Amino acid sequence: MAADNKKIHQEKPPMASSSNASNPKSFKYQVFISYRGEDTRKTFVDHLYASLKQLGIHTFRDNEELEEGNQIEELFKAIEESRFLIIIFSQNYASSSWCLKELTKIMECEDGNQQIAYPLFYDVEPSDIRYQSGPVGRAIAKHKTNDQIKNWEKALQGAGNLVGWDLKNIANGHEAEAVNQIVKEISQELRSIRLGNDENVIGMDRWMQVLESSLGIGLNDKSRMIGIKGMGGIGKTTLARAVFNKLSSHFEGSIFIEGVRELSRKKDLCSLQELILSYVLNNENIRVGSVYEGERLMRMRLPYKKVLLVLDDVDDAKQLEALAGDWFKDGSRIIITTRDEKVLLAHGVNVNWIHDVSLLSDEEAMSLFCRYAFKSYIPDEGYEELSSEVVRYAAGLPLTIKVLGSHLRGAKKVVWRDALKRLETIPSQETLEVLELSYNSLEDDHKEMFLDIACFLKEFPKEHAVRVLDSCGFRAEYGLRILEQKSLIMILNDKYGTLSMHDRVVELGKNIVRQSHPHEPNKHNRLWIEEEIEELFYDDEGTEASTCIGLELYPKELSPDFIINGLGNLNKLRYLFLNGKHDDCFPSDWKFDESKQYFPNSLQYLLWKNYPGLSLPQTFRANNLVTLQLPGSKIVRLWESGERKVLKKLRHLHLNNTKIQTLDLGMTPNLEILELNGCHDLVEIHAPAGCLERLLTVDLRGCRFPVAFSLVNQLESIAVLVKVQCLEGFEFPVIRFEFQYFKRPLNSIGLVSDVVFLDLLQYDTLESVSGNLCSLQNLIQIKFEGPIPELPNDMDQLKSLQQISLLNTHIKRFPDSVWMLKHLKSITIFNCKHFEELPENLGLLEKLFFLSLCSTGIRRLPDSICMLKNLKILRIEYCGLLEKLPEDIGELESLEKLKLTKCESLGDIPYSICKMKHLRFLHLANCSQVEKLPEDFGNLKGLEELDIQFTGIRRLPHSISSLKGLCIFGSISLLRSCDFATEIQSSEKGTFCYI
Repeated sequence: MAADNKKIHQEKPPMASSSNASNPKSFKYQVFISYRGEDTRKTFVDHLYASLKQLGIHTFRDNEELEEGNQIEELFKAIEESRFLIIIFSQNYASSSWCLKELTKIMECEDGNQQIAYPLFYDVEPSDIRYQSGPVGRAIAKHKTNDQIKNWEKALQGAGNLVGWDLKNIANGHEAEAVNQIVKEISQELRSIRLGNDENVIGMDRWMQVLESSLGIGLNDKSRMIGIKGMGGIGKTTLARAVFNKLSSHFEGSIFIEGVRELSRKKDLCSLQELILSYVLNNENIRVGSVYEGERLMRMRLPYKKVLLVLDDVDDAKQLEALAGDWFKDGSRIIITTRDEKVLLAHGVNVNWIHDVSLLSDEEAMSLFCRYAFKSYIPDEGYEELSSEVVRYAAGLPLTIKVLGSHLRGAKKVVWRDALKRLETIPSQETLEVLELSYNSLEDDHKEMFLDIACFLKEFPKEHAVRVLDSCGFRAEYGLRILEQKSLIMILNDKYGTLSMHDRVVELGKNIVRQSHPHEPNKHNRLWIEEEIEELFYDDEGTEASTCIGLELYPKELSPDFIINGLGNLNKLRYLFLNGKHDDCFPSDWKFDESKQYFPNSLQYLLWKNYPGLSLPQTFRANNLVTLQLPGSKIVRLWESGERKVLKKLRHLHLNNTKIQTLDLGMTPNLEILELNGCHDLVEIHAPAGCLERLLTVDLRGCRFPVAFSLVNQLESIAVLVKVQCLEGFEFPVIRFEFQYFKRPLNSIGLVSDVVFLDLLQYDTLESVSGNLCSLQNLIQIKFEGPIPELPNDMDQLKSLQQISLLNTHIKRFPDSVWMLKHLKSITIFNCKHFEELPENLGLLEKLFFLSLCSTGIRRLPDSICMLKNLKILRIEYCGLLEKLPEDIGELESLEKLKLTKCESLGDIPYSICKMKHLRFLHLANCSQVEKLPEDFGNLKGLEELDIQFTGIRRLPHSISSLKGLCIFGSISLLRSCDFATEIQSSEKGTFCYI
């Protein structure tokens, strides 16, 4: 640090550079902040942390980085993995044993070289820390009986003698200015550190740790092959090089072959075999006549040396067969980087040792960019916002960050702005060239799929994308797998399996479409920009180029007639997506001119939201159409004037929320998916014999019951997924009858014995249900919702039933027949205010593991509940009339969760609860009458979470060290307890949450 009036005590020795440090350490964090939360968390520490983070300085503070429930050992690990250690000394710092333990660990790690500690004296004098006087002395005195007191006093004395900051001497004590100065000096210290091996691996530390764990350095087990995969430019080579440099000294021979893909094209594989043998055996005279001979030599010579081999940018399994066979000595390690996971799997690399490198975080990206643009970890003054824009554009891709950083180094702001503006239309060619290598390795059909996804299908659910691609003649499931293995797409692990693609890869796809005719969009085979589509439609002669179009239609921006009249000229169009945003996108009196060709007959996939026509145009033969989706449209019938065009290729028909009135399925003999959700106007579905043979899914939610029933009753195919939510009751008052699997035609009331799930909603009688439930021998789940007063008496006939749910019913109690259901595992009763008691024979349900009684009128639990030996979860929440629990509640030996939230009348907790050896969660929030916990509460050794907010509990029992979460908000009596601090501190492993 430069000399300043804030400096106190002796000077620091100069930092060791990579040249004079025997083993430069790789740090996960650049700064660690130690502080007393109640003093500075929301003030000085919060501002300091935000400023460090804003400048891309990777900083650890416990309430941000430490996960709830983690133990202090993980805090110690974070200290060990931090380069700079800042200690915020406040008046109450020494009153916390946790802070003192942190400090002791910091002083153990502080070496004035690779790890440096800096004290900051917030509202105490440095001498108070050195000599434990004043408020610091009073705070440390609280620990005089602790056997660690000597170590803590020594740590305080040592920290007090370090170079640091005295806050009152910085900017006259103004905290904001003090924070700015401290952050500036920390960044300068970071800048002064020679990066050495770390120069190009910003953000790679975590991956180096993962790789080192997989490599198992020092173990003499069987040789291992480790895969590093990821998209081009993500840093695979950089990561492999850093690991190689760090670990190569542990091996008898080592070699890093960079660019195997390119080298194997320029040279033959024999030369690469010679290279490996020469380096490992330290013999430059080795010559190989053929790949076979090379493999023989490697098998003969390499089993006697422990080798570290890196094969970078492999793209063919044959390369691995020739260079990395099963001939290595035990303890050897082979690292392979590739864009194509399939190469690794084909060679037999263990899937658990294949690591998919992720993109940089915003902080890491900023640090890396600044290294290239400013030779610093932070932007130069005045370039902060421009740097953020560049980082946003790069979207975490190291290659783009490095390229742009190098190009912009030393440039003026006007040049930066111009460069950013250019990137909006002209992407970085250096980035595209690297990414295009993956595209060029694809087969032709997979290239077409890639372009479709980049231009249209990014962020689509996988199921939808597969439907689109299959409709256009691709084998989508296999193709998506290939693209994913090539690291060109990602399939997110969300409920939709959403297709994702990096922004620069999307840019690559769109650039490939444009590059052959950059100034002639009418020759592009895919169009998604409104202006280019408009220009195309001005050409009345049509085009052979366009195969796919996607367009959002907004009123008054483009003439509807202009759009639809131009479509017929696109003779090669296979995919059309038009999204009419508003009902007034087309005039209400708009009609087809039946003499015009509106849709090209080449269409295979047609999706038009809010389609304006009452039918499809007569000139449209649709003989290639595979998928037709017209959601929210005005269509009344498929064809006008009774015309019958058989759509032999149509497999998916989606008319959700349309005005469709009649539908003849005889015209769609190969239909697999039929969606008519919300078609309230549908009065007739004609389904001739045999036309439903290939049907897999039918959605009839919102259709009239007679129409839905007439179709569903004809289903004969095995495992047809049917969704029905009828508007009218008629013969059977079922509102929702959803996700049922049928294996034979329905009977007269629409139920079959193979129904697995049944939801009965919004009705007040069971006259037509009672007597028919006995036919549902395979029913697993049943839900009753609505004002029903009682359950059928024949419930015992549901031999396979495992789950019962009652929601918002008027039911008072279960019929006796329920307790005969020997397979019942789960009972949920929610918001049933009239439900007032459970029967004494509850204990007969031997397999019950989940029981929930929330917002009911229950007053007591039967003693027989204690017989439920398999019960794991018991929820009795918002039951204001419940007064007590059974005395033997502790007999529930398997119980893991007991939730009694807001049971205001509940009194003492039974002593027997202390016998629940598997109890992990106990919630008593808002149980205002509960004033104490049993004395032996500490016997619950497995208890992890205790919620006693807004209770009358005055003190915590001793020995609660297993807790990981404690909520005490509103427990005034407990907070005022003189024993509270001691009790909390006795639990060293927990992470407590004072909400």
